[in-house]
Amino acid sequence: MSVLAEPIVANPKALLGRLNPVTKLAAATIVMVGLLFTGDAVTPALVLAAELAAVSAAGVRWRVFLRRLWLLILLTGGLAASTLLFTDRQGGAPLLDAGPLLVTTESALAALAISLRILAIALPGVVVFASTDPTELADALVQHLRTPPRFTFGALAAWRLVPVLGDEWRTLMLARRARGIDPGRSPLRRVRLFASGVFALLVCAIRRAIRLATAMESRGFTGEHGRTLARPQPLRAADGVFFLATVAVMVGATAFSLGLGTWRFLFW
Repeated sequence: MSVLAEPIVANPKALLGRLNPVTKLAAATIVMVGLLFTGDAVTPALVLAAELAAVSAAGVRWRVFLRRLWLLILLTGGLAASTLLFTDRQGGAPLLDAGPLLVTTESALAALAISLRILAIALPGVVVFASTDPTELADALVQHLRTPPRFTFGALAAWRLVPVLGDEWRTLMLARRARGIDPGRSPLRRVRLFASGVFALLVCAIRRAIRLATAMESRGFTGEHGRTLARPQPLRAADGVFFLATVAVMVGATAFSLGLGTWRFLFW
């Protein structure tokens, strides 16, 4: 089974899985806005600790969760290394002085701050989309945020069809191999075969999109009035508590950092 298809929450009845998708999106937005212009390390560290505690309490399968985060962790490490080497904050005691390579306590704190901030901002988004059924997300967007049904359910259908592209690509390659089309060791032939395969895949995707659009038109997705939802997504008391808890964590982390005197605006 693909890691994208594996459920990230072991118990579907856990709090994280039962929350309204709009509530989880709003909570992730609060975290993003609160940390977007924060330049210190204390605030994102506190927020990240609260996020990990919430994820642990929600019964998340850590093996699947970490497998989905590997690219984010890799990119964060690369960005931290570049910040450590090329930041203009070179004050404090030197930790490493090797010719043009100078690492100080302030540059190390800058690298730590940007790493924690990226992880704290990205983690809620990963959890939201990994713990939310796409159909429930589309229903909640249409019901509570009044997004256009035609666009919302069209995007849902496109997302559902993404795994089909992988199957079609494998079918195309197997069909070409059966016909004796093999690039061998020639890099030029490999590039040409790949380009022609991408073009064929694009043609198949366009044809499927046309059929899907026709089917949606016949089911009245262009109508603006009189539509109902087969699967309503109500907002419950737990959603309000979760959202208020997110706001409290953000305000508390910022206030604690201000109290310590470590809070810094990102562009100062």
